[in-house]
Amino acid sequence: MTNVSMTVNGKAVSGEIEGRTLLVTFLREGLGLTGTHVGCDTSQCGACVVHVNGEAVKACTMFAADAEGAEVTTLEGMANPDGSLGTIQAAFQEHHGLQCGFCTPGMVMSAASLLKENPKPSEAEIRDYLEGNLCRCTGYHNIVKAIMAASGQDVSSMAAE
Repeated sequence: MTNVSMTVNGKAVSGEIEGRTLLVTFLREGLGLTGTHVGCDTSQCGACVVHVNGEAVKACTMFAADAEGAEVTTLEGMANPDGSLGTIQAAFQEHHGLQCGFCTPGMVMSAASLLKENPKPSEAEIRDYLEGNLCRCTGYHNIVKAIMAASGQDVSSMAAE
């Protein structure tokens, strides 16, 4: 067992973990932050995307011990300080960018990384960026629409699917 300390969603946290504990496990089971989902355990689906020191990371591929001293942001950290939905989360809700919701945390976190790098991405750029995130329900159209809306772009001309 080893101790790990990091900042998660702006709060200092620590815990005792086995060396093999994945970051996603520490977040979900150790801290009760269940917004980060475990989908495939093989880094294929992207449901577990979080930000570590500002970079999008699939939390099922990283040991919690490797996040020692890091700044970690999860889906819960994307909300506004008053607890209301953040801009990207609200856009997903408004533009129906979710159905079952299982992939949504990873999609929102990936979208935040994309918009940080490219504040006004095209539809093609969004689709390319989301290549590592799988959704079995939506067909991606409304996810792309939600991300474009979150970036402040007009989505009224996007055809409905």
